[in-house]
Amino acid sequence: MSDLAYLSLAKGSTLVRTRALSPLEWTRALLDRIDVLDPAYNAFIAVTAERALAEAKSAEAEIAGGRWRGPMHGVPYVAKDIFDVEGMATTCHSKLRIDHRATADAFVVRRLREAGAVLLGKVALHEFATGGPAFDLPWPPARNPWNRDLHPGGSSSGSGVALAAGMAPAALGTDTGGSVRNPATCCGIVGLKPTYGAISLGGVFPLTYSLDHVGPMTRTVEDNAILFHAMAGHDPDDPTSTQRPAADGLKDLKRGIKGLRIGVIEHFYTTDAPADPEQVRAIDAALDALRKLGAEVRPVRVSPLPLWTDCNRTIHQAESFAIHEQDVQQRPQDYASLTRNRLLPGAFIPAVKYIKAQQLRAALCREMSEALRGLDAVVTLSSLQLPCRIDDAAAVAKTYDQQARLVFNVTGTPAISVPTGFSASGVPLAMQIAGRAFDEPTVYRIAHAYGEATGWTERRPPIKMAERVLA
Repeated sequence: MSDLAYLSLAKGSTLVRTRALSPLEWTRALLDRIDVLDPAYNAFIAVTAERALAEAKSAEAEIAGGRWRGPMHGVPYVAKDIFDVEGMATTCHSKLRIDHRATADAFVVRRLREAGAVLLGKVALHEFATGGPAFDLPWPPARNPWNRDLHPGGSSSGSGVALAAGMAPAALGTDTGGSVRNPATCCGIVGLKPTYGAISLGGVFPLTYSLDHVGPMTRTVEDNAILFHAMAGHDPDDPTSTQRPAADGLKDLKRGIKGLRIGVIEHFYTTDAPADPEQVRAIDAALDALRKLGAEVRPVRVSPLPLWTDCNRTIHQAESFAIHEQDVQQRPQDYASLTRNRLLPGAFIPAVKYIKAQQLRAALCREMSEALRGLDAVVTLSSLQLPCRIDDAAAVAKTYDQQARLVFNVTGTPAISVPTGFSASGVPLAMQIAGRAFDEPTVYRIAHAYGEATGWTERRPPIKMAERVLA
């Protein structure tokens, strides 16, 4: 079981294609691991064991018959329980949707099913992708594999935990203010928020209409690029979906970064909102690594981080309340208190404030585009502070402002979180690499070069300790 737990998507796909590894064997090993570990980490809301075994068996037969569909064929994955899977509940980790049943697959779930991927189950999140890790819901919050007492990041918490704990090689997440990149940061994995419209939102329960993104989550950058290309594509039923074909992020992935020009938005974490010294030391070391790899690294300035935060918050609160207005009014007791407290402020945002926030957003997007002129990408911190205790609601609430991820939800441009090392206490640290709209290939290229040079994605949490405790 342990040999397959941390098998990469890329390597596993190759082994499956060449019939050196059975998709059924891989799937069974992961289902066994889930059965052993998930009681300690609460990553899963529903394990689809019967479906997974059937899909793996079908994939194995097709590949044996010479009908290989592509790199996701026979590869197991998990989906945040905000994606529709036909016949299953899309609970959004909420009491309000326990009895829901989806009548069709979300666009990306359908894409992966058609690619021959194997669904292991639906995983935990913050209720309706907002609020925080709540203890007054039908399912407990997911736990950080590096330290069960710490917040694993959200809202795509179950996705990050399943990956870090070796329960799946690939996961689907969503990102409105950093909800793919936050668990990627806290769990020591890789998470991409792609360009707005690059991956369809069809069949995904919304948090906001204009800030939501679907994103791939994996343990390596190469795996992330493979999953991204399996998910991306035009959805005629989603008006936000671009008709522009996704550029090939794998073509130049291993080309190196010599000669690339990378800007550093340092003021976000040094003057605008001073970050934990360990985070700063880690990103400084990462910048040195990029220089040694041949990139030109120089500072760049944009508007202060609080302006980006206020812009995102106003749009987020207004749009999320519009989605939940009826249920908040009629069933407020069925929300977790954290969720309810996050949603209610949206009721008091006047239309004029929302419109001004959207106007500010347009100006900030132009500013970021101008800042990128002459650059290939920009780098900044992801989280400004280390993960807090999962049961400290006040500390968790502060993390919504102690981060620089929501900047790239405002711009709608691609941003990836990659590990930069570990704190003295052993928790993961990370930075973001962000690029121009639809330039995921350059973002991946930089992230891959850095990851290969440093090896941070190869370090694993102390899962064996948890196995002994469970035994």
